[in-house]
Amino acid sequence: METTPKRPNIRVPEGFELKISPYSGNWALFPVQGFSKKYLPKNHFVPKRGVNTDANEVTIEGKTKNSKLHKAKKTKNDEFYTRLEDIVAELKYYKPHFKGKVVYCPCDKCFNDGRSKFFDYCAMNFKDLGLKALIATQYNPNGHGTIKTVTAETISERESRGIKWTWHGENGGETSPDESEIPTEFLQGDGSFDSPECRKIMEECDIVITNPPFSLFREFVGQIIELGKKFLIIGNQNAITYKECFKLIKENKMWLGYNPVKAFEVPLDKVEDEKKQFEENGKIFQKFGNICWFTNLEHNKRMQDIYVWKEYTPEEFPSYDNFDAIEVSKVKDIPIKFNGLMGVPITFVDQYCPEQFEIIGLWNDKRDPDPAFIKGEVVNLDQEHPSFVGPVLNKKATYARIIIRYKDSYLQKKWGR
Repeated sequence: METTPKRPNIRVPEGFELKISPYSGNWALFPVQGFSKKYLPKNHFVPKRGVNTDANEVTIEGKTKNSKLHKAKKTKNDEFYTRLEDIVAELKYYKPHFKGKVVYCPCDKCFNDGRSKFFDYCAMNFKDLGLKALIATQYNPNGHGTIKTVTAETISERESRGIKWTWHGENGGETSPDESEIPTEFLQGDGSFDSPECRKIMEECDIVITNPPFSLFREFVGQIIELGKKFLIIGNQNAITYKECFKLIKENKMWLGYNPVKAFEVPLDKVEDEKKQFEENGKIFQKFGNICWFTNLEHNKRMQDIYVWKEYTPEEFPSYDNFDAIEVSKVKDIPIKFNGLMGVPITFVDQYCPEQFEIIGLWNDKRDPDPAFIKGEVVNLDQEHPSFVGPVLNKKATYARIIIRYKDSYLQKKWGR
């Protein structure tokens, strides 16, 4: 005859209840249905460390360290949470891609900090998008009071465990489910996107949608590409110039989405910088001017030609000193009918149409031997730059440029050349 495990002697945090877990058969904490984040104070989840060692299992505060995150940047620098309005504005352009698909949201927020708006959006629109399943995993970072399960034997090790949620639209797929409605399971590892468990989930999903840690953007993109997945993710526009990312853009394996992302929610109690931050509905948001969507899902904007109208003249479009191409300082000024190489600003990528132009490479002062990079002739600019290989115009260095040219098929179709 089975007996109920002894109830552990711990304080139950506000918004949670202690009951037998249907997954393990032991005691665990579960969110109370209908108890929203708005009723919880900051950092509310701090159960007592003392436990009854006669209990087989207990859920307590988790603390962990992730060597990759801390090696790259402080974890706090990666805590930028995407607003629902930005997700709605972008995902409306990709609806046909989601029908019958399994969507995976790694790097999700934990419930006691308010779950991510990616999960909320996909859950609320589960039926409308025609999703097959929605999966989210939450990384258990250091100092975040996220819940985990440990046994009495391992409690001294304070091992961290991530959390996984799986949703099949059980409530009809038209409203956001309460936390208690979503089947929850604890991972064996910490829930990092590159952990074996999360890699396996990513292997089995169809589309990855998330706002990955900016400090690990290269690694995150590398894993998605390695696994051959479709994706829609947020990143810093500077990632365009990363060798690993620009190569994908050049080869038309990754491109930019529709809209910029202008603000993120940040884990602050008050505005610390009035120029860059603002408060709205009791939450603090930080403004950005260089954040965008990266994807390999086709959308209509990508197929729209850049409007060009200027005639080429050597006076307005001078050639570089150390490379056979002309300088085009603004994307809107790309000359018509020019059958040669052109150097354009990095912002060109946002308007790039692969049917109109071919990307030759990224040109700056980097010397890495890579097919994605362009190197000009060596120029002795000054004592600090005796071997400069980036763009030089009239003996002065310019900003990094993307070297492009019209596609022959476009020249022929548009102007009969």
